[in-house]
Formats: sequence, structure tokens, C-alpha cells
Amino acid sequence: MDINIQAIKFDATEKLQNFINKRIGKLSKFYEGITNVDVSLKVIKPETAANKEVSIKVTAPHIELFASKIADSFEDATDLCAEAIQKQLAKAKEKNQ
Repeated sequence: MDINIQAIKFDATEKLQNFINKRIGKLSKFYEGITNVDVSLKVIKPETAANKEVSIKVTAPHIELFASKIADSFEDATDLCAEAIQKQLAKAKEKNQ
């Protein structure tokens, strides 16, 4: 599984990148064959409490899944996205069986 992290108009810290890699890496437990994961990090203007947006696109044979969430921190938004993708992967797995 190839994980690509793109921080738009800022530099993501190594700690944040490690957190995302660890959290997204767990998705392979739910669906074998995930080939590519694109993670996009963005700070939304104007400055408000919940202004961190994370978008995740998961590519596997015959499926392409997407989730985008906004939260107070990138870690929270990543967790919310990962949960949404897990649900989508479970549905896709049921459909294939």
C-alpha cells in the first residue's frame, strides 16, 4: 500500500505524517488489495475553531473510495476520515462476496 501525504500551503510535521501513516496503515486489515491512499491536508480560512480539513482517497482494484472531514486538529479529522473509509471498505467487501 502506497500512502501519499500532501499538505496544501503548509509543511506537515514529521509527527503528523507518522500519525497519518500509522492510522491509514490499519485500513489494510479491513480490505486486502488497497494499492494507493492519497491524503490531503488543508487549513481552511478564515481562522475558526474547526478549520483543519483532511481528505482521503483510497484506491483498490475495482473500487475507489473518498472521505473528507473537518475538525479542530488534523489528528481528529484523520480519525474521522479513517472511520468513514472503514465503513465504506466493509460495504465494498460485503458487495464483493
